[in-house]
Amino acid sequence: MREDTAQEQDSGLEPLVPMEEEKEAELQVEVDVEEEEEEVEVMKQKQQNMQGIIKGSDLFGYVGIEAVLDQMRRKTMKAGFEFNIMVVGQSGLGKSTLVNTLFKSKVSRKSCTPNYEEKISKTVQLQTISHIIEEKGVKMRLTVIDTPGFGDQINNENCWEPIVKYIIEQYEKYLKEEQHVNRKRRIPDTRVHCCVYFLPATGHWLRPIDVEFMKRLGKIVSIVPVIAKADTLTMEERLEFKQRIRQGLQANGIRVYPQKEYDEDAEERILNDKIRESIPFAVVGTDKEHQVNGNKVLGRKTKWGIIEVENVAHCEFALLRDLLIRSHLQDLKDVTHYIHYETYRVRLLNESNANGLDFSSLTLENGTEKNEGESQL
Repeated sequence: MREDTAQEQDSGLEPLVPMEEEKEAELQVEVDVEEEEEEVEVMKQKQQNMQGIIKGSDLFGYVGIEAVLDQMRRKTMKAGFEFNIMVVGQSGLGKSTLVNTLFKSKVSRKSCTPNYEEKISKTVQLQTISHIIEEKGVKMRLTVIDTPGFGDQINNENCWEPIVKYIIEQYEKYLKEEQHVNRKRRIPDTRVHCCVYFLPATGHWLRPIDVEFMKRLGKIVSIVPVIAKADTLTMEERLEFKQRIRQGLQANGIRVYPQKEYDEDAEERILNDKIRESIPFAVVGTDKEHQVNGNKVLGRKTKWGIIEVENVAHCEFALLRDLLIRSHLQDLKDVTHYIHYETYRVRLLNESNANGLDFSSLTLENGTEKNEGESQL
């Protein structure tokens, strides 16, 4: 044995370790790892305790935190806020009427243009109109972006490009303002916060132009699809059409608002799941009032009766209104800023760093995602 050991040492080889010693070493490593994991868990627990929620009953006295909400409310009422909504769809789907119905005023470009004549544009020409709407001391600067000419041609190939270009231009404009050394205390926000996409009430499936448009635009703006003039469908036809559209959206990987991955907690997920079940909203728009059971209601008069716009039993206009204005307006703005705009900003700045250029020298084309697949229109 001594001779074998001597030969191992002379040859530079490690002496053999007995099996029992190897097992003891392995057990010691496992114990050390377990102790480290326990220490990490204890540290995490301490951090959680340090960051625990202190409720009002645990405070020594009045702090006055809720006064911040009053400050924020007063500031919002004084300065107001912006909301920019884009409406997209072919002519004759009632886009202007629906926008007027949403905001209970003549806010559409069509309504505000004297001697307006409906003409089919040869190309898509984006037009904007802005209003200050004040209600109970709160001011909102509403901008409606209209897209006359979209989907009105025999050949609608690439008709979405001017719309994509406009949306990206607003991101670029905002980014340039952010980059100024002496930038404005409040940067004017012209970014599109929501795009309401109007689907004709065909009762069939999504058309190729619907798929192409929403696939591209869903990556850069929040899209809310609606079935226009839903009163032309029976209730059974409406339900079947809505189901087919949802199937088409899922099959084509189209992202519409609100996306599941942006739900922040269980409560928000429950609320948004109900909204997702109703998409696309089957809507009817009108700015005319009628007497129903002694009450004035917004509605459309037909030979079968009056379709009450704000009655959920008649159409889903109220659900759309609540989503856009009452429950999700701020979330639409947050998704625009923290998701769509931030994606654009990071991509553009990464490109400028990679090329050693200032971001302003990059072309608009670099800020958009090109789709290598050809249009199917």
